[in-house]
Amino acid sequence: MLNRRILCLTAGAMIAAPPVLRARETRLRFAVGPFQPTPSDTRKAFEPFFKHLADRLGHPHELVVTNDWAGIAIALSNGQADLAWMGPWGYVLAHHQGGAQAIATVKYDGRPFYHAIILARPGLTIDSWPQGAKGLRISLADVGSTSGWLIPTHYFRMRGIDPKTFFQYRDGASHPANVMAVANGQVDLATDFDRNFNGMADRGLVRREDVKIVWQSEPLPNDPLVVRAGFDPAMTARIREIVTTISEEDARTIMPPRYTGWVKADHKAYGLIEAAGVAVGRLQPKS
Repeated sequence: MLNRRILCLTAGAMIAAPPVLRARETRLRFAVGPFQPTPSDTRKAFEPFFKHLADRLGHPHELVVTNDWAGIAIALSNGQADLAWMGPWGYVLAHHQGGAQAIATVKYDGRPFYHAIILARPGLTIDSWPQGAKGLRISLADVGSTSGWLIPTHYFRMRGIDPKTFFQYRDGASHPANVMAVANGQVDLATDFDRNFNGMADRGLVRREDVKIVWQSEPLPNDPLVVRAGFDPAMTARIREIVTTISEEDARTIMPPRYTGWVKADHKAYGLIEAAGVAVGRLQPKS
């Protein structure tokens, strides 16, 4: 009788457990793209932000660092990640593949936008851009990268240039590897984005005089914070509130260098990226 009473009391306690205590048992699965030269560098730089977010939500968490930009879109689409800090093009792919939704855009140096760039060896002479670069060795980033693949590919094709036949072409490199390939003379041209190049120069990983910028895109929306399809709406609203109220002072301790907070966003903020994806044939236009 005593054992039955204990069992009933225990079961009753479990049923009556406060929702907050039960919520703590739910592990949040976070993911981040390859923003730094190595996965360990990325984890070190981004873990404080995700820990801050999980602590504010009262949940344990795990953080996965993906090896490429397309991989993070797949993780969201397959439900292997609940929330991700990712590149704009990767987000648009995840949105089309599995219904992922952007909830905020990160600020860098106080601005929610950045630029794609193409770097060249400093001694390289190009009479006219881009026609004068025909036949040169070029390295693009992986096909899930906004600034490293999508935007420069779109730029070339809008000018009647197929980069795969116009250049000595290769793709699939990380952004840091692209910068170093140009600086070391392994390629003539390579794609990157201004935030990455400035960050590498600030950390002394490359000297600014080791490369030159030969092209810069129009402003592009910065990285989105993205939730998977079907993620709890109340949790989504809470996450948006937490991140968009991070002050610049707090950002200096919980976010990577020069990231200064977040602004609210939705899918419409990434319409320019989506249009480029349609134009290069990687997305079907919406009916």
